[in-house]
Amino acid sequence: MTIDPPVSEADEPAEQGERPEQAERTEQAEEASASGKRRRRVRVTLPGCWGALVLACLSFTPSLLPRGGVLQGLICGISAAIGYGLGLVAAFVWRAFADRDARSPSRRSWLVLLGCAVVLFGLAFALGQYWQQRIRGLMGVTDHSALATAASPFVALLVFYLLLMAGRGLRRLYHWAARLLGRRIGPRAARVVGWVLVAGVAWSLVSGVLLGGFVNAANEAFGVRDTQTPEGVQRPTSVLRSGGPGSLVPWDSLGRQGRAFTGSGPTAAEIGAFTRRTAQEPVRAYAGLSTAEDAETRAERAVADLRRAGGFERENLLVMTTTGSGWVDPAAVDSFEYLGNGDSATVAMQYSYLPSWLSYLVDQSKAREAGRELFDAVYDVWSKLPQDERPRLFVAGESLGSFGGEAAFSGEYDLRNRTAGTLFAGPPNFNTLFREFSDHRDAGTPEIEPVYKEGRTVRFTDDPVTGIPPADRAWDGTRVLYLMHPSDPIVWWSPALALSEPDWIGEAPGKDVLEEMVWMPFVTFWQVTADLPFSTGVPDGHGHTYKAAYVDGWNAAMRPEGFTAQDLEKLRGIVSPPQD
Repeated sequence: MTIDPPVSEADEPAEQGERPEQAERTEQAEEASASGKRRRRVRVTLPGCWGALVLACLSFTPSLLPRGGVLQGLICGISAAIGYGLGLVAAFVWRAFADRDARSPSRRSWLVLLGCAVVLFGLAFALGQYWQQRIRGLMGVTDHSALATAASPFVALLVFYLLLMAGRGLRRLYHWAARLLGRRIGPRAARVVGWVLVAGVAWSLVSGVLLGGFVNAANEAFGVRDTQTPEGVQRPTSVLRSGGPGSLVPWDSLGRQGRAFTGSGPTAAEIGAFTRRTAQEPVRAYAGLSTAEDAETRAERAVADLRRAGGFERENLLVMTTTGSGWVDPAAVDSFEYLGNGDSATVAMQYSYLPSWLSYLVDQSKAREAGRELFDAVYDVWSKLPQDERPRLFVAGESLGSFGGEAAFSGEYDLRNRTAGTLFAGPPNFNTLFREFSDHRDAGTPEIEPVYKEGRTVRFTDDPVTGIPPADRAWDGTRVLYLMHPSDPIVWWSPALALSEPDWIGEAPGKDVLEEMVWMPFVTFWQVTADLPFSTGVPDGHGHTYKAAYVDGWNAAMRPEGFTAQDLEKLRGIVSPPQD
């Protein structure tokens, strides 16, 4: 690939609004020129290059999580391609208002661009590495590849080139469609209809053929993985676990994550060693995708097995909505069981084969259905028990699990009236109740740690060890607690980031987010989007990693007696062992 910079803006025919017959002649001339032995060159325009340079430099500004070299190159390339397009649009609009045609830029103009590109890109690259080092320091991240960092500009160039060629391919498709339509309808109508057809084809390919094919392939691949059992997990020998002796749910139907859930967890002896009391073995019930064909039947089977194992006879009962492939964070349930001295039961079920980040994009409706069906099935049995014989009913979910967990409730009063406590961690930004509570927060409270209705029922915290605001208000009755880190992209990602600045960026940053992070149209959106797949690749207490926080979160929601600050610190070390 060679780039031939000294060309006129007029070499971009799509920007001139020419008639289809003119476009045909231009295209024929280009094809005739290309038929020779000369190598085809990539033509670029000066305004487009300025736009690409500006957004490429801005892509090095800090985001929520530390970025490796390859990821930075990807973001830089995408941002440069967007900048190139914006530059073309800006030039076209300016020429329209100035009422003049495009002019060929001088050689001096290209030299100025080249000089500015070297200086500005070099400065942005250096500042980017400085900011990344500071982010890694805030989170205690030590892994860093200097080779990948050095490769990031080349990755960016490759991504930019591929996107540029894709855009020009769509433009050629538009010219071809407009030319054919122009033989039957007017030229203006041909151009409009041509763009509509091309946009429709592009959207169909992305959302239908490509995305649909990718999701189907992923379903098949992860469906095969779902038949496997994690290393070290054995079929339970206890009647208190699904898949064990007498279980109504076969072990083979639990799925990979279901077998990990019921085949692990603290024993009565381990719990007793922590509480220094005689403990019980917890009940764990689960239904996998293979257990039944629809969510309602799976929920009924899981609850039936919960009842068989005596789950409704325990003091504490937890309804846990899983994430993606059916995963339940061991720290969430283990903490619940330790603080309940084993006198507890947990029920969960699987609704997808896909991992959490992919389910986050395509399985939201399944998460909502699973959360609602499972809680309703549990509540139907629980509500018919005598009041003095009912267990305390809790609800929990992490990430997409919190989205599904919320689906069973209409609002604050419903949560307070039908549960004894709720703990949601890392709620996605599109969660209905989370958005309601956050958007209607008390005046003067920040979005990263809002206060809703003076904290009478619902509260938020990034670290329950340091306190749950408002500290000066009573928190009686049912407690609903949201755990959310300032650096968690799952919590803050939204399509609205592309064009509008959210409150959480304009406010004072959280403890693990740089003050230098600012909002920029398009750039911030792609930065936070790129953070999503790597949100759990940071130490506990940052990003989308919630482990030790479950200890103090459940301590606040359950209010168990007899545990000191030293006990809680010890339990944090059990559920989230220090990394070597």
